[in-house]
Amino acid sequence: MQLQEQRYYSPEEYLEIEVNSEERHEYIDGQIILMTGGTPNHNQIALNLSGTLNFLLKRQPYRVFVTDQRLWVPNRRIHTYPDVMVVKTPLEYQEGRRDTLMNPVFIAEVLSKSTKSYDRDEKFAAYRTIPNFQEYVLIDQYKMHVEQYFKTDNNKWIFSEYEDEEVTLNLASVPCQVLLADIYDKVDFNAEE
Repeated sequence: MQLQEQRYYSPEEYLEIEVNSEERHEYIDGQIILMTGGTPNHNQIALNLSGTLNFLLKRQPYRVFVTDQRLWVPNRRIHTYPDVMVVKTPLEYQEGRRDTLMNPVFIAEVLSKSTKSYDRDEKFAAYRTIPNFQEYVLIDQYKMHVEQYFKTDNNKWIFSEYEDEEVTLNLASVPCQVLLADIYDKVDFNAEE
């Protein structure tokens, strides 16, 4: 991600710029940050996971979104584009908008070298302020490694990690099980070196 010029923008100014832009930007409490393009592995992983979830959740009260769906996190004043997001219907929109959601139960981010610290720390802290949010999955694009965090009834977060392609990722927020081999299907780790 690249920082735009250092000036404060209101969320309304950001949205006006964003809907007319050919590039995607995140908004973080007054700053507009250009989102750089992903690698083939990054895109393959997001596609694999979103496609699997979309298939497993068909005819159920969930919608699966990938990459281009904007999310508003009001408590942290962040507009962002999660790699994969699952929302339980009905969709909740940012006030006055029909293109920005607010109620994901599940978010997955594919880690890149430039964003992995942000995705693990500040972004996860921001996501935890969303009342409906229950599960966060971080997927490494450089090796087979998945981190899963899910919220328990008493607002604690349970952490698990997986590295074996034969392991099944049992999601807690939606009725789905996903094999790690399916998440990493067609991913070429040698291409990223």
